[in-house]
Amino acid sequence: MAEFLFLMHSDTREPVIETNWTAYTERLVSIGAMRAGSAIGGGRSFRHSGQPARLTDHIVGYLKIEAESIDHAVTMLDGNPTYEANGTVEIRELPQSR
Repeated sequence: MAEFLFLMHSDTREPVIETNWTAYTERLVSIGAMRAGSAIGGGRSFRHSGQPARLTDHIVGYLKIEAESIDHAVTMLDGNPTYEANGTVEIRELPQSR
């Protein structure tokens, strides 16, 4: 099994129904896929020397899930409130540690 991040963007075209998050995450827990998740608040960027990159403020939340493949992870988008509100959900695979 591999681990993936679902990165929710703030570009929804319809209102996100916040109460749907509970049902969605409970479903991920019930199938054994949910590992972690949270909304992401404001912050600041830092670099040791020089100007840091701009803060990525369009990413507003994440979920860490376990799936057999990225195609399997895609099937878990059904019910995701950001996805259902016609917003972007970026899926990124996490490197496996040895």
